[in-house]
Amino acid sequence: MPKSYTVVDDYHDSRLDRWFTKNVINLPHSLIEKIIRQNKIKVNKKRTKSSYRVQSGDLIEVYDFLKFKPINKEKKLKYKPKKSELVKYDDYVIEDNENFIIINKPSGIAVQAGTKSFKNVIDTIKNSKYFINSNPYTVHRIDKETSGILIIAKNRKFAQLFTSLFRIRKIHKTYLALVYGKVNNSVKTMKDELVYYEKNKKITQKAISNLKIIKSNDGYSFLELKPITGRKHQLRKQLFKIGNPIIGDDKYFLKDRKIIKTKSLMLHAYKIKFMINNVQYNFKAKYNESFENFLNKNF
Repeated sequence: MPKSYTVVDDYHDSRLDRWFTKNVINLPHSLIEKIIRQNKIKVNKKRTKSSYRVQSGDLIEVYDFLKFKPINKEKKLKYKPKKSELVKYDDYVIEDNENFIIINKPSGIAVQAGTKSFKNVIDTIKNSKYFINSNPYTVHRIDKETSGILIIAKNRKFAQLFTSLFRIRKIHKTYLALVYGKVNNSVKTMKDELVYYEKNKKITQKAISNLKIIKSNDGYSFLELKPITGRKHQLRKQLFKIGNPIIGDDKYFLKDRKIIKTKSLMLHAYKIKFMINNVQYNFKAKYNESFENFLNKNF
């Protein structure tokens, strides 16, 4: 007798092989292909292919899979937040609905866990009241040191939607930054070829950002930035290249300049706007106290 499954909305339009590893058993892709060729996985009583995109409500029947051993994956330690941390997220939430949540991420906390970042937003917020009946999906990232607007999807459908909107540049972000020095008034757009390294492989990517000076004096400038592309550390690198690094940035800074010690990086994801089903969404996130204090003191 086969074991039967019904595809839930969260996996709508996922590949059959991906659905199988997530919902039945984690096997090597070659073995899944073999099982499918042997007609031991049927969709709606019919033979299918691993590339088939499952649909909500599909009936999937799997035969003789218990004889296989799943791939052993090392279990990653998850960050477990304290109750006091979960309560804080009430202050960070800007928008909360059935499909996504938008928070004002504080500086100093990573979006996801990494080699140097155990404490992170995703592991924290998935334990909160905002994700009781759903799972968080990352659709974009902002640096650990950067504060401001972060979108987190609550289902696969909206995760894919947001990912697509970011890819085709239909989500528009505005940042605020406090930088060293007086930015040249002629700088309206920053266009660069930024270099990255992945596993010792050099990668060059085009980066474009629009820049507007809000306030400026001999010591510092207060800027509005609109990145057109989305590269790693894009704004930080570009401002460093024009000779106006961000205050509080200990990675991209000028060595001959006196460094000001601050509690956080003076870069804030301030606004975001996008359209879904002909509905326009606009959100703002207030910058933190450290940013505000520096702004009031120097302008």
